[in-house]
Amino acid sequence: MNFFESQDRVRKNTFQLVFLFTLAVVTLIIMTNLLVMVVFGYIDREQMQDGGTFLQQMDWRTFAAVSAGVGVVVLAGSLYKIMALSAGGKTVAEALGGKLIPQNTDDLKQRRLLNVVAEMAIASGTPAPPVYLLADEPGINAFAAGFSPRDAVIGVTQGMIDQLSRDQLQGVIAHEFSHIFNGDMRLNIRLMGVLNGILIIGIIGYYILISASYSRRGRRSGKGSGGILALAIGLMVIGFAGTFFGGLIKAAVSRQREYLADASAVQFTRNPDGISGALKRIGGLEFGSKVANPGAPEVSHAFFAQGISGFMQSLSATHPPLAKRILRIDPHWDGKFDSSDKTDSLRDEEEADKKEPLTREELAQKVATVVTGAAMADVANAIDQIGNPKQETIDYARSLISELPRVVKEAAREPYGARAVVYSLVLDPGPEVRGRQLKRLQEYAEPDVFVLTHKLIPEMDGLDIKYRLPLIDIVIPALKQLSIRQYESFRENLIALIEMDSRVDLLEWSLQKILFNHLDGQFFKLTHTTARYSHLGQLKKEIGLFLSVMAHAGHQDRKDVEDAFSAAAKTLKFGGLQLVAKNEISLSDLDRSLQKLARLKPLAKPQLLKACAASVVYDRKISPVEVELLRAFSDVLDCPMPPIIPS
Repeated sequence: MNFFESQDRVRKNTFQLVFLFTLAVVTLIIMTNLLVMVVFGYIDREQMQDGGTFLQQMDWRTFAAVSAGVGVVVLAGSLYKIMALSAGGKTVAEALGGKLIPQNTDDLKQRRLLNVVAEMAIASGTPAPPVYLLADEPGINAFAAGFSPRDAVIGVTQGMIDQLSRDQLQGVIAHEFSHIFNGDMRLNIRLMGVLNGILIIGIIGYYILISASYSRRGRRSGKGSGGILALAIGLMVIGFAGTFFGGLIKAAVSRQREYLADASAVQFTRNPDGISGALKRIGGLEFGSKVANPGAPEVSHAFFAQGISGFMQSLSATHPPLAKRILRIDPHWDGKFDSSDKTDSLRDEEEADKKEPLTREELAQKVATVVTGAAMADVANAIDQIGNPKQETIDYARSLISELPRVVKEAAREPYGARAVVYSLVLDPGPEVRGRQLKRLQEYAEPDVFVLTHKLIPEMDGLDIKYRLPLIDIVIPALKQLSIRQYESFRENLIALIEMDSRVDLLEWSLQKILFNHLDGQFFKLTHTTARYSHLGQLKKEIGLFLSVMAHAGHQDRKDVEDAFSAAAKTLKFGGLQLVAKNEISLSDLDRSLQKLARLKPLAKPQLLKACAASVVYDRKISPVEVELLRAFSDVLDCPMPPIIPS
């Protein structure tokens, strides 16, 4: 199952979730009505014994009122929770006691983890998600949370970074990246909202019981107080039933996805020992994968491994048994878990991480097959690897990170330096325009950022263009740590620098598009787009402009532009596309077209990206602007594009 099929599967799972939610709500309505009818005397037992039926005694007006009340309460509880989680994955991480790991941390274990996450992210063609540490949790566990890759975070326990080797960390992180790309995170957050609504009946019963208890202490029991207590206790019992239904819904939605994420992690890293070793390690340790935070039950379905235990969890476990997961990855497993003391070996790994993992020459040799691949194969492979990059791509990502000048790499990992790196990327080569740009920064940027930008200019001017996209992916997590005021200032300065030469070229537009696509949602309240268009033929005008921009970007000769556009159009199963002349294209029109194309349903998106690829490889050459433009387009479509080597 590829990235686009997985996205489509999640949409279908959402319908399954709605069905199960509706079934649970109907059951709660019936149980609550029965409770009200019995407690408040609507059902007469003597009349039942004399031959009267239950339905004959039912007060249908009361039934309708109670049903409406239960429905409103459950729906309100669900919507409230979903709105509370609308800020994205960081809300979930912070609710579990997670603390953001700074990108420039000096802790060797944390740095090793961030390096693994960065390599995975660059290899996937997406910015590295912020990583949160649950420092008080000795068990081995992790989770990914958010609505999309733009607001995703990864959370890990202290036990995970203390107990796992680098390969095992890579296996777990690959598993979490699979959840990010397959859309599982959005389903998980919806599930949290749904379950909150189901459980709200029991919570109301608890507060009624507390309130009634205090009332009885203050005065003698009055008429009806016994009924109130019975109602409260009954609602709490219904709440337990809601918990049971919630567990069943979690199990129905979650368990199979864990097998798929394990398989994706193996395919991602090509190292089954990594993720199977992590699972064996969990089985061999005293704390296992337990998460002790009180908020863990609510997020249990999002964990890497079963995070909570108890009678109810054994009946409706959100994860398959460890042994079954391991055997699917390692069929020759002898059944023994790993309970060894790895302190010495982990210490050796930390010492090795103080040095460069490989020399530049060794990394270059290791990824030679990727770098020397044919241009056409590189583009085709990148599209096929969307959401599922290969180990060679991870190796290439490691080489890019390793080759970056240390001063640039360190600056990119903290908020002040990240802004300076981005400013440096858009400085004009001409002295006149650059002088005006620097004057703007001196007046409007924070003084330390301006000084650091000046310091980075020599390094950034000499940097090969192939490092632009990796640098953008590295700076985004650091930029997410800005305050809203700092981000607004950064955004205004960046736009001003780009517009200062009175033209916006496609490289500048792509950089701006990628940055704002991932950052605006962090700082501003944006609505999540819903898929609307199932067929590309519904957006012929927008696709014509989209492919025209790609054809003009890679070719100068008029005939080459026409042939590249024609090659792209032929890959689509409909006609009527028109090449738009270069002087008739505006970036504002392109922005509007992309907003509509972003609402394509998952299975329609690969056709569009393959059409772009056909345009790019028409002349068997790939220019840097085509690489960056294709990345920007795929970013807007929520399709993480792995690195492509410009020819």
